[in-house]
Amino acid sequence: MKAQENDEQIIAEVLQGNREAFAVLVDRYKSSLYGLLLGIGASHQDAQDLAQETFIKAYQKLREHHGQSSFAAWLYAIAINHFRSLKRRKSPGLTSSNLLEEKDRGPTPEEQYMRKEDELEMHRKLSKLPERYRIVLLLRYTKELSYEEISAITGMPMHQVKNCLHRARQKLKKQWSKSREGSNEKMGLHQSQ
Repeated sequence: MKAQENDEQIIAEVLQGNREAFAVLVDRYKSSLYGLLLGIGASHQDAQDLAQETFIKAYQKLREHHGQSSFAAWLYAIAINHFRSLKRRKSPGLTSSNLLEEKDRGPTPEEQYMRKEDELEMHRKLSKLPERYRIVLLLRYTKELSYEEISAITGMPMHQVKNCLHRARQKLKKQWSKSREGSNEKMGLHQSQ
């Protein structure tokens, strides 16, 4: 909650004419926003462009943020709506998601490889879910937003957000079960040969 209070203070400064204060908000949320956009299906380049455009829109509409939701939730709503809008228009600038991009995170090459494989597998499974399921899962579990904030961002009633999360988790669980069964079958085939 302290970050939200700080966000509100920064917003007040920006609205009072300190334009440079907005850079603090950009620094605070750029990685998170980029990650969200990747998660909902934007390619690396598109996620960078969409994040930049989202910050521009947020800056231009900053007076419209009245603090009913956190700045982060408001920012994510702008990003998701912008992504959907571009997707609907089938903009030639919006490419399909490249989920196989290089992501170095681990301290050793082995850990990097294992994390990358796990991440890629999760991205593959997420990409098979309907867009609304991906969005609510990412907002809840990677951005740690409340049901109320997710409801405000997506425009879904709260009970629908909860149902959507439940169904999304069930679908992911089913996909993981199927992939494990497939792996076991492959291993069995290799052992019998």
